[in-house]
Amino acid sequence: MAEAAGEHEKKDHTMTKADLVEEVTRITELPRKEAEAVVETIFESIIGALQSDDKIEIRGFGSFRTRERRGRTGRNPKTGAKVEVPPKKIPFFKPSKELKDFVNHPRPGGAPAGSSGPGTQG
Repeated sequence: MAEAAGEHEKKDHTMTKADLVEEVTRITELPRKEAEAVVETIFESIIGALQSDDKIEIRGFGSFRTRERRGRTGRNPKTGAKVEVPPKKIPFFKPSKELKDFVNHPRPGGAPAGSSGPGTQG
């Protein structure tokens, strides 16, 4: 029996990039190579925007941005020696209210409200 997106018998299942490609292939009926290009393009676009310090907002899903982590003095766990950790940018994801609601109140079939399948625009 086929599972809907997000429905899994095991609670500890991790969805992988390959799983996302399979889902795009199944729903859009695109060839696997094209589905891989779609998924890869989305990831590369998000990464490129974050590298440029742009914010990505996907309505109904959430937003990605970077946060600056300030430098600090850390310790090497093996030797206990002090180590200076330089400041760095970290990616940050903030889920939308809709995503939080979907996670806490799943709808039958695993589909968000208002989505009726392929071709739905929102």
